[in-house]
Amino acid sequence: MSANTEEIRRQLDESARVKQAFSDALVVRIAEFAQRSAAAIRRGGKLVFFGNGGSAADAQHLAAELVVRLRVERPGLPALALTTNTSILTAAGNDYGFERIFSRQVESLVSPHDVVVALSTSGTSPNIVRAIEVGRARGAFLVALTGETGGALAGKVDILLDVPSRDPQRIQEAHITIGHIVCSLIEHLVAAN
Repeated sequence: MSANTEEIRRQLDESARVKQAFSDALVVRIAEFAQRSAAAIRRGGKLVFFGNGGSAADAQHLAAELVVRLRVERPGLPALALTTNTSILTAAGNDYGFERIFSRQVESLVSPHDVVVALSTSGTSPNIVRAIEVGRARGAFLVALTGETGGALAGKVDILLDVPSRDPQRIQEAHITIGHIVCSLIEHLVAAN
């Protein structure tokens, strides 16, 4: 084996180890996230995703899985990512500061019927924390996908999905795995009713 293939194998093994280390309690919380989300959709609510950097891309990816489809041919499901409108992001950043780019949107778009989903490997980004605080004030159900500590989000959300890792790369890989599982479950739960 070359050094490159050994490194590839090492990283694949590490990625698999993180996912295999999910506790039973974390798996139960993932199932609860899917159930709460499906119930919110049935009540006329939506899922609202956001994050920074790679987590912004994951937010958009997961919203697309619900609006378009993942596995099941079905009507579109209401979901959006707060990371996609450059006019809103730049206006909010310019007028209020980067810390309010998501909270201003949560204030404007979120209702008590909605599920607000923050993706943050550290759980400490001020713009993510502030948006969750505004989501709480709006009466939404709050979920955070984080790394193992949960950071500042740990005590602020209804469901904490804290991946057992401190490596942002491995955490983001686990977040998209969790997201795909949840989207698949939501499709089946909504289609069943």
